[in-house]
Amino acid sequence: MESKGIKAITALLFNAVMGVMVAAVMGVPVMAGAATAVSVSLVAGPFLPPGALCEGVLTEVWTGELIKTLRAGDVATFLDGLPDYSQYAENDVIHMIDVGGDPEVLVNNTTYPLAVQDITDTDAVFSLDKFQTKPTPVTDDELYASSYDKMSSLKERHADAIKEKKFAKAIHALAPDSDSAKTPVLKTSGEVVGGGATGRKRLQISDIIALKDKFDKMKIPVQGRRLVLCSDHVNDLLLTDQKFKDQYYNYTTGKIANLYGFEVYEYSDNPVYKTAGTKVAFGTAASANEYQASVAFYTKRVFKAAGSTKMYYSEAKTDPLNQRSLVNFRHYFIVLPKKKDAMGAIMSEYKSE
Repeated sequence: MESKGIKAITALLFNAVMGVMVAAVMGVPVMAGAATAVSVSLVAGPFLPPGALCEGVLTEVWTGELIKTLRAGDVATFLDGLPDYSQYAENDVIHMIDVGGDPEVLVNNTTYPLAVQDITDTDAVFSLDKFQTKPTPVTDDELYASSYDKMSSLKERHADAIKEKKFAKAIHALAPDSDSAKTPVLKTSGEVVGGGATGRKRLQISDIIALKDKFDKMKIPVQGRRLVLCSDHVNDLLLTDQKFKDQYYNYTTGKIANLYGFEVYEYSDNPVYKTAGTKVAFGTAASANEYQASVAFYTKRVFKAAGSTKMYYSEAKTDPLNQRSLVNFRHYFIVLPKKKDAMGAIMSEYKSE
């Protein structure tokens, strides 16, 4: 009975802390938030089935906090402002129309009857990627001793881990598979790093201008062009171009100044390309002489979508041997080009001996 009483008090304190956190975010009195969370727990408890996840622990609150953290993570990043199709994600699947093309426009035509042009649209189905964190144990001893800081810390770390993985998957999906007329993959042309006979060639401004020229020839609108520089290429420009160095960081927007019509961002986990110019599969480590590339795309030809998010939680009382709870999260998300066009990359050229 004593253990059960302690457990109940612990759960109520837990919910009170969560109520304070939510109230602070919403801008309402923290005491009101704490009272509301505790009241909901007490009222809802008797109506929940035995073993329910929310028996004293408001998993919905934790899930909501995680969703807010994940959404906030898009701000001031290369995913910021992309067309969001989350509302169309039913059962974590999106159905989109793959348009068959645009109608031809005749100017000052005098020939009749007009030729008929068929345009066939097809249904394109996209399944959202599933991101799952591995369960993390939380012992009762840790939970009591840490005054619930442990749970809050775990939520943040699980959210950060999901964000890192989904960002890496997103930029990989927005990069061309290989060089083609509609998906150019250019190579850097600067000096070799370290001045050696072999090694990686640095990015220089003329390489970005060359990519701009490719986008111009593809008639990609200037508004909406976005360039995501990898860390190597940012460092190359900082070392070799004083103007870029002076404009590297905008303290108002928090992002790099625009370059030659591109909105410029920086990301540390860009996709890797083989020396032959083909993209390395996602999750595959780079081999010798393979480097990250900078990626460019047209924002109106890509989309992002978030699906369901769920917290999984098993209470310590179901594990008498270890007396620990387990917690993890599952989140559905996807970023893809609508078509394999209007995208490009600049990969680091390797100069062999």
